[in-house]
Amino acid sequence: MSALLKASLASLAIAAAIPGITHAATLDTVKQRGSVVCGATTGFAGFSAPDAKGQWQGLDVDLCKSIAAAVFGDASKFKIVPLNSQQRFTALQSGEVDVLTRNTTVTQQRDTALGLIAAGVNFYDGQGFLVSKKLGVKSAKELNGATICLQTGTSNENTLADWARANKVEYKPVVFDQFNEVVNAFATNRCDVFSTDASGLASIRISKLSSPDDYEVLPEIISKEPLGPFVRQGDDAWLNIVKWVFQATVNAEELGVTTANVDEQLKSTNPNIQRLLGVTPGAGKNLGLDEKWAYNVIKQVGNYGESFERNVGQGSPLKIKRGLNALWTDGGLQYGLPIR
Repeated sequence: MSALLKASLASLAIAAAIPGITHAATLDTVKQRGSVVCGATTGFAGFSAPDAKGQWQGLDVDLCKSIAAAVFGDASKFKIVPLNSQQRFTALQSGEVDVLTRNTTVTQQRDTALGLIAAGVNFYDGQGFLVSKKLGVKSAKELNGATICLQTGTSNENTLADWARANKVEYKPVVFDQFNEVVNAFATNRCDVFSTDASGLASIRISKLSSPDDYEVLPEIISKEPLGPFVRQGDDAWLNIVKWVFQATVNAEELGVTTANVDEQLKSTNPNIQRLLGVTPGAGKNLGLDEKWAYNVIKQVGNYGESFERNVGQGSPLKIKRGLNALWTDGGLQYGLPIR
């Protein structure tokens, strides 16, 4: 059993001894506090990182803002708590944060054994490899004998070990607790390769390396890494809110409802748009929110496609292609569950 799992289970044992802690009404707590507290990365450009003015921005931050917009009608009523990979689950279990909106892979263990549960997938990813072009390799299968930098406490360690064993590739892991330590080690040539989620590699290459064109991401993707928000088990009302806030953003993109046209779309005769925007009531009541919950999300933050493009897509320095994160109608996996 890993040290992380032992610590998490110990935390759950403590929580179980306190009546009601695992079934706390998170929505009530959030409303009393006046803000949503979201756990995010300690700095991951495009997903969750402070900008030049110290304001948190990114795809995962937009999800946090969207939850605030749905609950309060005000997307500014949120707080970001930066968490590394070792801190994230304990912070959610203990109630330090209301929701994890950071790059966390949905796995069976995390969805069952930690007292937590996933509320959706806002980015489909996979583990890859970043190398210097000077290394002269074009495939991960050419990395025999390489030193590979990794962050401890992530699923990347086990995934890499399994892949290397299956492909008869021997390597030396160089692990660090903090993400920035891994980046600095790779940038100063303490290891040959950086392995993490491909989205992270794209972010690192553009935002952390002084000469991005000197590096490339190898073609192999060695895992499935569905990334998304997590909440505590036992509070279905809060799970529903986080889940359906994200679904509203996907539905809005499918229906062509954007920040720019959402007010005009209030006049739409499309019954799906009417239900989404609260013109036809019911969806808000189902969640214990105002009927304008989704309207506020789209007006103040935008639909999923808008968030994707400005943060990590073609409107961003990362220029990540939609790929698996395209709508299902465009060959991707994002599929808005019906709001009815």
